[in-house]
Amino acid sequence: MSEPTLNPPTRKPVRMCVRCHRITDEPVTVAEVHQNSGPGWNVYACPECAPHLPPQPDPLDLLRAGHRRRRGDAE
Repeated sequence: MSEPTLNPPTRKPVRMCVRCHRITDEPVTVAEVHQNSGPGWNVYACPECAPHLPPQPDPLDLLRAGHRRRRGDAE
C-alpha cells in the first residue's frame, strides 16, 4: 500500500485579464478595490497587458490629500 501524500500538488492561479478578457495562469495584480464594509478584491491582468494599465493611486494618499484640503493646508 502506498503512503498518502502530505503535500498534494498545487494548482497555478487562473484569472481573467481586465484588459483583454483572456484567461491567464500568470495573473499580475494591477489594482486593489477597497470596500467600506466587507472584503475588497484584486484586479488582474495578463503579463502582456499589465504594462499598458495606469498605476493606481494609494487610497491612503488620497485620504491624506483630502484631509489637507479640508484643513486648508498647501499640497
